[in-house]
Amino acid sequence: MTVLQAIIQGIIQGATEFLPVSSSGHLSLAQHFMGVQVPGLFFDVMLHIGTLLAVLVVYYRLVGRLICEFFLTVRDLFTGRFKWSKMNPDRRMLIMLIIGLMPLFLLFLPVPGTSMKLKDFADRWASDSDIVIEGAALVITSILLTFGIMTGDRSDARHARNGRTGGRKQFNAPDALTVGLVQCVAAVFPGLSRSGSTLSAGLIRGVNRQTALDYSFVIGIPSILAAAVLELKDAVHEPMGISMAAILAGVITSAVVGFLAIKLLRWMVTTNKLHIFVMYTFVLGVTVLVLGIMEHHTGVNAITGAALQF
Repeated sequence: MTVLQAIIQGIIQGATEFLPVSSSGHLSLAQHFMGVQVPGLFFDVMLHIGTLLAVLVVYYRLVGRLICEFFLTVRDLFTGRFKWSKMNPDRRMLIMLIIGLMPLFLLFLPVPGTSMKLKDFADRWASDSDIVIEGAALVITSILLTFGIMTGDRSDARHARNGRTGGRKQFNAPDALTVGLVQCVAAVFPGLSRSGSTLSAGLIRGVNRQTALDYSFVIGIPSILAAAVLELKDAVHEPMGISMAAILAGVITSAVVGFLAIKLLRWMVTTNKLHIFVMYTFVLGVTVLVLGIMEHHTGVNAITGAALQF
């Protein structure tokens, strides 16, 4: 992989990790149509670290408060002073994040009749020659965003009649569990956006846009970190297969683009412009579906002309 190709991969990872368009789907499609495969897990881990740095920079104050609150919560649990009904906003956010992360353990359950876990299907579908799953998942992302936007708009209209802002400003346990389950499903299917799905789930549950967005970003921190750690465990046993210059170019690009993507999405949510992503994911999803079906009939890559094995 050249430095230019690493930069392109970094741009794709940084932009799509946080914009509701699916990073796994776009990386899979980019590799498919460019004829480039990520040279080992290590580069993929480094791209994730770049996007992790981006979200930490944007949310460093909130992350710092949550870390402090974690230790205070542990102290109160051991001293018997923990009160569910008297949690401050930061502690409530912390507890809701813990609840929201619990469904991710489902990814490690074995699938009956196979020797694979749920997370193994994500790796297989993201790296195979078939792009039909990516296309279908992108269309589902569009549908989820549509329902989320419609729910948010109805909530805004209902609360406006009462002279209030729309939606709840705090998550409860069912909200967190719903978002966590949606995030778990999104982790399996390349093309199903994690940020788009979790944001939509929060909106559908009646949480206001800014709270749902912040929760979606913050719950992504341990998710991205866990994915990087799990991949790094396997990556240390593989040859690097890429120059250090290309790795640095990819990491820096993914971090910078990721930072800009978070800022862009926060602005688009507050100005109610999420419909742009609805149209984008739908058009891209249908296009990919059509190309994927064509490739099944022809047996060759629609762009590169290379022979495919399904």
